[in-house]
Amino acid sequence: MSRRTLWALLGLVVVVALVVGARAPGERTADERLRSIGGDVRCPTCAGQAVATSDAPAAKAIRSQIRSDIEAGRSDDTIRNRLTDSYGDDILLTPPRSGFAGLVWIVPVAAVVIAFGSLALAFRRWERDEPAGPSTRDRALVASALGSDPDDSHGEGSGR
Repeated sequence: MSRRTLWALLGLVVVVALVVGARAPGERTADERLRSIGGDVRCPTCAGQAVATSDAPAAKAIRSQIRSDIEAGRSDDTIRNRLTDSYGDDILLTPPRSGFAGLVWIVPVAAVVIAFGSLALAFRRWERDEPAGPSTRDRALVASALGSDPDDSHGEGSGR
């Protein structure tokens, strides 16, 4: 296969993947919505466990509340907002992306960007700085250590 054909196939795969990934999901069932919302909500009595996977009585009560909200026709965002109103923002496993809690999302990204920027600047400086050659003082030190004449710059000795 030629390179053009391979690039065309790669482009086709990327386009198909984007179309499939961007396609709106079909109508979800009540159980799928319950698992989705329950996976985002923390069990109040368990350490870092989602309501969807916990068997604690508090998690069962929250799942029951979510199920009744789904049956009442409420949207996922409305259900999450009702839970945060009842239990506070700590009930969500993922912190909100706005306000003070948004720093959880911004600070790591900013730290990585600053680190890469600093490395790029350091590498650029190192690339610009040319190594200095030995000074006459350095040559004299080496010559005295070797026991040779400092005026013999090529190290040929006095015999030539």
